[in-house]
Order: sequence, then structure tokens, then C-alpha cells
Amino acid sequence: MIVVGIDGSDGARRALAFAVEEALLRDSDLRIVAAWHVPAQLFTAGVVTGQYGVDAFETSMRTAAEKQVAEAMTNREGLRYELAVLEGNAAVVLAEESERAELLVVGSRGHGGFSSLLLGSVSQQCAAHAVCPVAIVPAHARPRPVG
Repeated sequence: MIVVGIDGSDGARRALAFAVEEALLRDSDLRIVAAWHVPAQLFTAGVVTGQYGVDAFETSMRTAAEKQVAEAMTNREGLRYELAVLEGNAAVVLAEESERAELLVVGSRGHGGFSSLLLGSVSQQCAAHAVCPVAIVPAHARPRPVG
């Protein structure tokens, strides 16, 4: 199984496209993971209160993830996939998911100049803590034909 992390960003879109192609090439199942959490600062600032505020975060992530997956799965008949929307820090959730995976795919966002050479915190943590190979799809990646 291939696991890919998504968060609605362009980097995640490229990572998902890469993971879809890998799953098709390997005839593998694809597990698409969207992790979410409410930053503690929002609770202490009173921005989020009670279960309603937490539910809104989860609903927002689920809606964005479902849209991103629907776009990626256009004309991808036969691909076996599932979407999991899980509460928790993205790097921790993805590292845990890597325990069942043959490959973990994440995106990386560039910030221009020298900093574009640095990995994002989630991709860096996944590379350090995953228990399977990790593919980090760069922010400037473009689709290439296979074969």
C-alpha cells in the first residue's frame, strides 16, 4: 500500500498525483491521509470553543480532502484507494501510517531563494521517522511521462 499525505495545498496536489501514478505502476492500493488538528493557541485565545469548533475544523478538512481526491481520481478507473481524515499532527499521523506502507509520499513547499532548498517540517519529520521509504515531491515538480 502507498500512503500519501494531503492538506489542500499545491504541494499536496503534486504529491497526490505522484502517488496515484506510483500506485498504478505498482498495482498497489492507495491510502490518502488528511491529518488535522486545532492549534492550542486557538483554544486559549477563545477562537475555538467546545465540540462545535472542533467539528468545524474536521468538516473543513474533510470537504477540502474530498474535493482534492475527486480531482485526482478523474479517469483513474481501477485504482483502489481510500481517504482517511485523521485528527493529529500531520507528521506524527503520517509516520504512524508508514508502518503499514510500502511507500510514503509527501509534498514539499519551496519558499524562494536559498530557503527553497530546505524541506518543510512535515516532510522533514516524515523522512526522519517513517519506517518505509519516503518520496518527497518537490514544490516545483512537474508531471513527466513514464516509460
